[in-house]
Amino acid sequence: MTSPLLLASQSASRRRMLTDAGVPFEAISAGVDEEMAKDALIGEGVKPRDLADALSELKAIRPSGRHPGALVLGCDQTLALDDGSLVNKCESKAEARDLLLAMSGRRHHLHAAAVIALDGAPIWRHVESVAMDVRTLSPAFVDAYLDADWEECRWCVGCYRIEGPGAQLFAKVTGSLFAVQGLPLLPLLDFLRTRGVLAA
Repeated sequence: MTSPLLLASQSASRRRMLTDAGVPFEAISAGVDEEMAKDALIGEGVKPRDLADALSELKAIRPSGRHPGALVLGCDQTLALDDGSLVNKCESKAEARDLLLAMSGRRHHLHAAAVIALDGAPIWRHVESVAMDVRTLSPAFVDAYLDADWEECRWCVGCYRIEGPGAQLFAKVTGSLFAVQGLPLLPLLDFLRTRGVLAA
């Protein structure tokens, strides 16, 4: 039997959040060239918040046509520095070190978007933005942090997992910790109750 919800994401964090919340789902591939789509959208001048929304919609719609009658959830997350510039995932530990030191003592924003598509059309969407105040970080701390958590945090935009050692990077977080982990979970649960996927 097909799950009432298909998660078009391979994100371990999103799978864990849905599992821990008791949501029945099946993880599938979105089948999207994310980097190509992102580059095209950025070329059109799409801002970080809207970029997360647009990529989520693409990830939901693309596989939705292959799964008639299923609710397909697409998700994306973007990070913008206080000057509005977009941050991509780091390719190396040295790049991550430079990024974390650049974010030291500054605020940035995470935008977590989710879109649900049914039969090739979006039927629900939500974007949550979270203000992240990074404390002043010493180079020695950043080096020790990356040495300890690099194999995990390297896959995360911003190079941190708020549910892990990355919590030590911050002085203040204003917004949902679920969104920081990549999913506006509470609004999603509310929608799933209205669709009968979850008990009301």
